[in-house]
Amino acid sequence: MPSESPPSRAHIDAVELTRDLIRRPSVTPADAGAMAIVEETLRNLGFACRRMKFGEIENLYARWGEQGPNLCFAGHTDVVPVGDAGAWSKDAFAAEVVDGVLIGRGSVDMKSAIAAFTAAAAEAIEAGQVRGSISFLITGDEEGVATDGTVKVVEALAAEGEHIDHCVVGEPTSAETFGDMVKVGRRGSINADIVVEGVQGHVAYPHRAANPVPVLVRLLSALQSRKLDDGYPEFQPSNLEVTMIEAPNTATNVIPGVARARLNIRFNPNHTGRQLADWFDIEAWRAQGDFKGKITVTSSISGEAFLTERGHFTDLVAAAVADVTGAPPELSTSGGTSDARFIRALCPVIEVGLVGKTMHQVDERAPVDEIRRLQQVYARIIARYFES
Repeated sequence: MPSESPPSRAHIDAVELTRDLIRRPSVTPADAGAMAIVEETLRNLGFACRRMKFGEIENLYARWGEQGPNLCFAGHTDVVPVGDAGAWSKDAFAAEVVDGVLIGRGSVDMKSAIAAFTAAAAEAIEAGQVRGSISFLITGDEEGVATDGTVKVVEALAAEGEHIDHCVVGEPTSAETFGDMVKVGRRGSINADIVVEGVQGHVAYPHRAANPVPVLVRLLSALQSRKLDDGYPEFQPSNLEVTMIEAPNTATNVIPGVARARLNIRFNPNHTGRQLADWFDIEAWRAQGDFKGKITVTSSISGEAFLTERGHFTDLVAAAVADVTGAPPELSTSGGTSDARFIRALCPVIEVGLVGKTMHQVDERAPVDEIRRLQQVYARIIARYFES
């Protein structure tokens, strides 16, 4: 009998590649060798790979092909901390498969997506389906402060004239069942740190002090009393959430000298980050009144709201998901922020990934079957993209 032919160099097992990546404990901002695995795998497939390091963050841009259109996949190798390691049923970085489920930090968010798209791209290239280019934009700074990752790579690529036509981001977008939702946009996000500095004193002699607590409460009440909006086409209403209040004080008979608060607004296109920051300042000025102390508001805009308008690209992705699941996904803008907020400066972007229920949790886990189905979805996206 003739011997079996060796497996193709282009064949990649998405589950095994995911396990290899999980075994690299790349807790943000550490890399731990995860980026090298992605780079070596893509280089072996014929991709031209460029490490783009900013600060201490490892980033990678890899491209197969020189002609357009250029379909890009974006993702991140960094993961959030394990938390209580003793609460895990398995070592968070052992990447064990138990009863068909892969357990490990990054299994959902989002090393599996990187592996699945890599496997799909390898098969598409070998099959001659790619009439153009496929690229990867991988960062190690998505779960961290996100200052030296995708945003810097996007700026550098734009300055160089690198053209990306469309992008798929591998965030875990499915809500309840695999493929039930993809993200076509995201709300913006703004944080505000509020510090009210007063004058410490004895509670029995308030005229000798300036209590910052009532001033802070007055400011927060004014901010929370405003109804930001009723929503926006394709978006849910904006919401303001107070995330921290403190007035460091261990005594019962002392008026504190300072009070602090922190808040976040997730906003739709009815607003811009700058408009909301200006509103904070106006309300702080009103709350100041005749207060003898000082109010300082420091705003930080994490990202603006954006939407990839429905059209050929969104239809193509939705059809690819339906090819595998049998039902079209919901096109949603819900959830938190992602690096798509930076990539949209280059091209239309859509996010497609696994069910996100266990991301950032103890025993983060992904069914092996769903990782393989995600590979099938990505394969259909690639095939449909270069057919059109």
